[in-house]
Amino acid sequence: METFDSKYNILLASASFRRRELLAQLGVQYSLVKPSQEEEIVPDNIWVEDVSEYLACQKSNAYKDLQGNDLLITADTTVVVDGKILGKPKDYSDAFQMLKLLSGKTHSVITGVCLRSVEKTVSFSVKTEVTFANLDDEEIRFYIENFKPYDKAGAYGIQEWIGKVAVERISGSFYNVMGLPVQRLYRELKKF
Repeated sequence: METFDSKYNILLASASFRRRELLAQLGVQYSLVKPSQEEEIVPDNIWVEDVSEYLACQKSNAYKDLQGNDLLITADTTVVVDGKILGKPKDYSDAFQMLKLLSGKTHSVITGVCLRSVEKTVSFSVKTEVTFANLDDEEIRFYIENFKPYDKAGAYGIQEWIGKVAVERISGSFYNVMGLPVQRLYRELKKF
């Protein structure tokens, strides 16, 4: 399996198991670093489609230990429906409301990625359109109770049960919906 130019010591600042798994599947040798715990603050005037890239860069800039040959990767995923951003649900009720809102509609999943070395920063975002079938309350309750999607933007993981029963159509990268647009990331890492 091809790995990337060893001149960089690739670092991933992420608490996401899925992002770690997807990066490893690309054949990227990396070290995990602790992501910043700073509060994510988004200016009011930023367009909803730019929020994930903005937050990925904010996470990158919060990491202060970058050394000479380090290349830091940070990412952030948002779910946007009806012009509204759905983050991670606070509790059961919040998760239920989010899934109810997504039911029978098309939403956007946008993942922003920031690549930063001492010399330069490159950031980008990838958007995938996902269409959900209508979900009844019983299906939503079953999913939340059995999969506890509290750590996922929009209160769902496409690789889980709900992806199999709710997703009617995807336009764009499947892996982007999982939290990392691996095809684009691969191209950007090769260029970097």
